[in-house]
Amino acid sequence: MTRDSEIADRLRSYSSGGTVALRLSSQEYADNYLSALGLTVRDLGGESNTHTIYVSVTNPASLVWSLLQALDIPSGRVSFVDAISHLMMSFQNVLPNASYVESPTMLEGIMLRIEYLLRKHPSQRNMVIVDSVNSLAVHNSPEVLSEFFHILVNNLKTRSVLTVLFTTSDAEGSDLDRILSLVVDESFSLGGGT
Repeated sequence: MTRDSEIADRLRSYSSGGTVALRLSSQEYADNYLSALGLTVRDLGGESNTHTIYVSVTNPASLVWSLLQALDIPSGRVSFVDAISHLMMSFQNVLPNASYVESPTMLEGIMLRIEYLLRKHPSQRNMVIVDSVNSLAVHNSPEVLSEFFHILVNNLKTRSVLTVLFTTSDAEGSDLDRILSLVVDESFSLGGGT
């Protein structure tokens, strides 16, 4: 069994909610990012009883959506909360399945959009992906980010939602790593280690 299939099986085991960090090696970030999309949105989110809410903080939702189309992800199973397009002035391709927040600093707005999309797309299994924790850390203080993750993760766990947080392996040992250690049930590295 490959490392990716082991991680996919472990993610499936969180049937009653949980929070997982996927640590992507910064040396092979593009490859690791595609692997992470494959493991989460394609493999797990592609199951007929699953709906994925993708919180886009690093790349605009339109870019992520084009990558997901290349992976043959059905459009009805993915919704976006895009918190970066306004900031990047990237509105050439506004998506019908996306909800836009003005800035990554509007954490309450992000939570409200996630709540709205969970109600709009009731599924047997819901998954929320935050891409990426590092980008949120650039725009928010550690104290504010810690409070945000505490509230978000606990709310999603009580609703049996699997939460997947993308982060880079460079965050290990930092304030961000300490914040994640308080909310994450399990952590996996993609590339550059175990």
